[in-house]
Amino acid sequence: MQHDYQLCPQRFFEDFAVGERMNLPSRTMTDALFAAFQLASGDNHPVHYDVEYCRAHGMPHMLAHGFQVLIQTAAGAGLFPHMVEQSLKAFIEQSSRFLAPVFVGDTLYGSLTVAELIPGRTTGVLVMRSEVRNQRGVCVMEGTQKYLLRKRAPQAG
Repeated sequence: MQHDYQLCPQRFFEDFAVGERMNLPSRTMTDALFAAFQLASGDNHPVHYDVEYCRAHGMPHMLAHGFQVLIQTAAGAGLFPHMVEQSLKAFIEQSSRFLAPVFVGDTLYGSLTVAELIPGRTTGVLVMRSEVRNQRGVCVMEGTQKYLLRKRAPQAG
């Protein structure tokens, strides 16, 4: 059975504009999220799961792994993948820089902003600036994500 359900109108490469921003849902980093990340990643360094180890090393609580912060920019948490269901060919690249620590109890706010549009013949690369800020407005991570999108089919004339 085919579903004709679409959460939002479909967009193609040429429908995006530089500067367009997509905010992602906020998330408070809880003990449970730290445990889930450790389970999924296999990370076994005590800085990410042992509160007393962290305090003995001068930290207020457990320190989030960089990848745990990075995943707060997963486009799937927002509307972007629903916008490009018909045009997305691939998620082709990502990079990130970690700028400040994230601890249990911090609330993170991720966003993606269209930074560049690189057109090709039938496709284009949509470059997004990714950013995560904490509850104090401090940028804790910044980076880029690149998506290969189809262009609209030429209209028959």
